[in-house]
Amino acid sequence: MEDKGEVKCIKFSLENKILAVQRTSKTVDFSNFIPDSSQLEYTQECKTKNANILGFCWTSSTEIVFITDQGIEFYQVLPEKRNLKLLKSQNINVNWYMYCPEGAVILLSTTVLGNVLQPFYFRAGTMSKLPKFEIELPAAPKSTKLSLSERDIAMATIYGQLYVLFLRHHSRTSNSTGAEVVLYHLPREGACKKMHILKLNRTGKFALNVVDNLVVVHHQDTETSVIFDIKLRGEFDGTVTFHHPVLPARSIQPYQIPVAGPAPVTSQSPIPCKLYSSSWIVFQPDIIISASQGYLWNLQVKLQPIVNLLPDKGRLMDFLLQRKECKMVILSVCSQMLSESDRATLPVIATVFDKLNHEYKKYLDAEQSYTTAVEAGPSRCSPLLKRPVRTQAVVDQSDMYTHVLSVFTEKKVGDGASSQRSYLQGTEESSRTPNVI
Repeated sequence: MEDKGEVKCIKFSLENKILAVQRTSKTVDFSNFIPDSSQLEYTQECKTKNANILGFCWTSSTEIVFITDQGIEFYQVLPEKRNLKLLKSQNINVNWYMYCPEGAVILLSTTVLGNVLQPFYFRAGTMSKLPKFEIELPAAPKSTKLSLSERDIAMATIYGQLYVLFLRHHSRTSNSTGAEVVLYHLPREGACKKMHILKLNRTGKFALNVVDNLVVVHHQDTETSVIFDIKLRGEFDGTVTFHHPVLPARSIQPYQIPVAGPAPVTSQSPIPCKLYSSSWIVFQPDIIISASQGYLWNLQVKLQPIVNLLPDKGRLMDFLLQRKECKMVILSVCSQMLSESDRATLPVIATVFDKLNHEYKKYLDAEQSYTTAVEAGPSRCSPLLKRPVRTQAVVDQSDMYTHVLSVFTEKKVGDGASSQRSYLQGTEESSRTPNVI
C-alpha cells in the first residue's frame, strides 16, 4: 500500500475483500482485495458540507457507515465500479460513537452533555433509527460541557439481548458508596429501559468485558476482577434489579511471556506479564490488549475453580447451568456432593437434582413441540421454527448414571440409595415426556 500520510483508521470489510483507510477528516480511501480486480484506490468524500469524519464501521461485506460530527452516512460499496452509493443519511450533532457488530447497532452521543444516546440499527441495506434515550449522570453537571465519556460506555449482547453498559463512578443514592455499572436494555422495537445495576462497592479505574454472558469488571488499583451474572436473583426495587458480585474479587491468572531468540537465550526464564497495566486497552466482548508489551488476549472464565468458591450449591448450580462448557463441571459437583468426604444434606442434593431435571424437562418439552409442529406439515409449521439446541446444561439419566450414580453401584455404597431415589423421583415427571434424544 502506497504511503500517503498518517492513517487515522483502517478496517477490512467483513469478508476481508475491501480495505477502507481514513487518512483525512474528509475522505475514506478504498482498495479491492478481490481476485482479478483492480487494486487501484478509489475515494469517497463525506456528503455533509463542513463535516468531519469521526470514523467508519463496516456493517456487511459491502456496506459501510461514515460517522461525522454532523451525522451518519450509510453507503453501499460497489467494488467492480470502484465507487460508493449513498443509501441513507441522518443529520445530528455527534460527540462520539460506538458500534456493536453483534447487534449491528451504532450508538451516537448527542447534546452538549453527551448523555443523550441515539441508536441506529443496520440490516440488509436498511438503516433504522431507534428511540433515543438518556443516561442518568451521577449528579447534576456543574457546567455545560461533555459529561459522558466514551470510556464509560460499552455495548454487549448478554443472554441474547443487547445492553448498553454505563460505568457510573459515583452512585446516585446518598447511602451508597462506590461505583456501579448500569445496564440499559436496548430492544429492536420499543424504548431503551434501565434494567440492572451492578454494585462495585469501590472506586478507582475500571474496565469491562463480557464473557460467556458474564459481566467481568476489572479494577486497576487492587489488580482484581469481579464477575456478575444478571440471570441470578438480585434485589428488585420495583424498577431495577441490583446485583452483587457472584464471587469474591480474584486476579486474572498470571501470564508468562516467553523469551524469543536463539536456543541459548530462550533457556532464560519467561518474563511475567504486568497484569492490570495502565497500558491495557479493553475491547468488547472479551479482548484485552497490552499496548506496552504488544500482546492481545481473549479473556476466559474457568468454571472448575468456582465450585469451591461458591458454597451455596443451589446458587452454584443456577450459575453453572447458564455457562457454555458446564456439563462436566456440573457432574463433578454432583459427585462431590455424594462423596463420603464432602457429602451434602439430602435437601441440598434434592435441590440440585430438581434444577437439573427442570432443565432436562424443558429441553424434552421443546423437542416434543418441535416434533409435533414438523409432523403437522408445512402449512401449520412456522418458517421461523428451529430445532431446539441441546446445550451442555441438559444432563440426562445416562449422563448422571455414567458419571455419578454408577460409582455407588460399583462400590456397593448403601448411603447412595437415598440420593438415587431423590434423583429418580425428580426424573419421574420428565420421563412422562417421550425421550426423543
